[in-house]
Amino acid sequence: MVAKQIAEKLISENAIAIFSKSYCPFCKRAKEVISGLSVEPSKIGTLELDEVNDGPEIQNYLAEKTGQRTVPNIFISGKHVGGCDDLLRAQQSGELQQMVGKL
Repeated sequence: MVAKQIAEKLISENAIAIFSKSYCPFCKRAKEVISGLSVEPSKIGTLELDEVNDGPEIQNYLAEKTGQRTVPNIFISGKHVGGCDDLLRAQQSGELQQMVGKL
């Protein structure tokens, strides 16, 4: 299954993996929050699902893996964080800073 390999590669090779869609306002917001963190840009991997041939299959795989159908779908250190609202909650609680402090 190519979609699984693509998704798992992005998750395993990046400290932060973001599965996104280029036109999605929630994805843009999440990427802004993440770019504002003290994480090297080279440690952040983003895949725009609307710009790759396997996008729908990758999104289906992520839905099976995480139970989340929507984007953004965010992973930090291989751990599923969730979407934009989850990221913002983690930022407000200080949990996000703790997660990225270890990167």
